[in-house]
Amino acid sequence: MASRLVLCIGDLHIPDRAPDIPAKFRKLLSPGKIGQILCLGNLTDKETYDFLRSTAPDLQIVKGDFDVDATNLPLSKVVTHGNLRIGFTHGHTIIPQGDSDSLLIEARRLDCDVLVWGGTHRFEAYELEGRFFINPGSATGAISGGWVSEEEPIIPSFCLMDVQGSVLVLYVYQLRTDEKGNESVGVEKVTFRKNGETAS
Repeated sequence: MASRLVLCIGDLHIPDRAPDIPAKFRKLLSPGKIGQILCLGNLTDKETYDFLRSTAPDLQIVKGDFDVDATNLPLSKVVTHGNLRIGFTHGHTIIPQGDSDSLLIEARRLDCDVLVWGGTHRFEAYELEGRFFINPGSATGAISGGWVSEEEPIIPSFCLMDVQGSVLVLYVYQLRTDEKGNESVGVEKVTFRKNGETAS
């Protein structure tokens, strides 16, 4: 089975908390490279929806806590890629927010191998009890609105998943700004193997 890149993105909050997806990210998200988008909600403007829809033919969205007009969106969904069931949710229904035990309960409820969640606006990826947990962060770097401490600035980020069989390779894109104000995109790679170990 051929691999298909899956974009994990969320907590955009355009225009309320951020003006747009950063230009360096938009350049990377060109049409034809991505097969599916898992949007974790808080997609609060039509222009960004249209941009994501033009980026990939298969746009899957769950409801975020600021998607008040999107009454038809589910709170969670599950998709299958290769041999992996991938669940995704915004995360505002996970109490306490971002708690690993609560996320594990949600992964069991969805019967998924991988759980992608948002809400904290900060990237995380870890394995727990044979499941892989991914928070792609906020692609715009939008402030979180109180869910997490904001002593450190939020780093804009998104993730791409490449799934082949039971192996998921996660590419984490983060927009860094140096002390002179110059922006650059850093990429890290994490590999998850179902019924195996996480390797970097």
